[in-house]
Amino acid sequence: MDLLIFKTILVVSLFVLSMAVAAYSTWAERKVAAIMQDRIGPNRSWKFGLLQPLADGGKFFFKEDFIPEKAEKFLFFFGPGLVMFISLITGAVIPWGTSLNFGGTSYDLQVANIDVGVLYLMGMVSIGVYGIMLGGWASNNKFALIGAIRASSQMISYELAMGLALLAIIMMNGSLDLKEIAAQQSGWFGMKWNVFFQPVAFIIFFVAALAETNRSPFDLPECETELVGGFHTEYSAMKLGLFLFGEYVNMFISSALITTLFLGSYNFPGLAWIGENWGENAMGIASIMVFLGKTFCVILTFMWIRWTLPRFRYDQLMHLGWKSLIPLALVNLLITGVVILLNQHYQWI
Repeated sequence: MDLLIFKTILVVSLFVLSMAVAAYSTWAERKVAAIMQDRIGPNRSWKFGLLQPLADGGKFFFKEDFIPEKAEKFLFFFGPGLVMFISLITGAVIPWGTSLNFGGTSYDLQVANIDVGVLYLMGMVSIGVYGIMLGGWASNNKFALIGAIRASSQMISYELAMGLALLAIIMMNGSLDLKEIAAQQSGWFGMKWNVFFQPVAFIIFFVAALAETNRSPFDLPECETELVGGFHTEYSAMKLGLFLFGEYVNMFISSALITTLFLGSYNFPGLAWIGENWGENAMGIASIMVFLGKTFCVILTFMWIRWTLPRFRYDQLMHLGWKSLIPLALVNLLITGVVILLNQHYQWI
């Protein structure tokens, strides 16, 4: 199989997977909320409400596509498209498994293997704020603008803590390549996960990911009690759907990134044994299933937190980001540097 053909298939598969996971995350979130609140949840659209995401998608397509009279038309359309585009393209550098073999040639399960994958991810995350900001500003609505300003300040604030948490991982692994970071967690029979060495960085990164994806308790940009609907108040039909859908795609990609950086990526006990006894393709398929299993566990944790913790006040949100997470990340970075320096002399690990 030609490399270009394989990469094309991988890109299409990743796109379909991201959209499917995002769609059924909406169903899963309703079911999780129903379980925690002693309700039934979606149950009208086929068995257990499994066709509810399709019904929701169809509804968005057939709703009236309202555009405010004094909105900036181009930016009004460009904002939700940018949010969805950035959400989807971020997954290009994540290693979703080991490799597959076709015709004697091994193909990595990664769309783009670049040496600076971590920088690429942080760059894409930084660009994502523009979609929300443009959507709120182009609506020519004060409440939407306030929601957009909240979102941009919140995302910029928590990106700093997220970047500092990532620096600790980069220092430990000595690489910006996500594939290399994943491969280095294969020791200890597949259990040499970074979360065991960097629990503080994991907590900081996880909290920052909640804020970056505007998930509760950090969903101040969409605070319906104050801002009606936040930055997407004036949106309707599928443009609103892109904003809402982009949040779930972001949650999926963020969960996959947490799995890659901290939870051993596709590594698990017995992966090498599968490769030795059943072949490279069996190992590749097993690694994909393990990676997605870990990712879905992180997604369920996102949902559990949403229906457990109340929304922060805005001053509490900014206080946590600037006065708690960033100093904690700096201290963790200092301790990491000292431990690495001592390890170079004494070879503890």
